[in-house]
Amino acid sequence: MEKAMTNEPLWRVWVDTQRRIVSFHEEEGCKLLEFRSREMFLSCVDQYTCKQYRYQ
Repeated sequence: MEKAMTNEPLWRVWVDTQRRIVSFHEEEGCKLLEFRSREMFLSCVDQYTCKQYRYQ
C-alpha cells in the first residue's frame, strides 16, 4: 500500500560527523536528514548541540 503525499512541512539539515558540523543548507559530503515533525527536528538540533557540533 502506498502512502499519499501530504503537504506537511519538511525540515532538513545536513550533518558532517567528521568535522562535527550541522548545516541548514545543502553541503557536499554531508548526510541529509529530513523531518516531517517540528518536534523531531528540534530534538535532533538539541542533540547535536549537546555534542558541541557547530552550525552553519
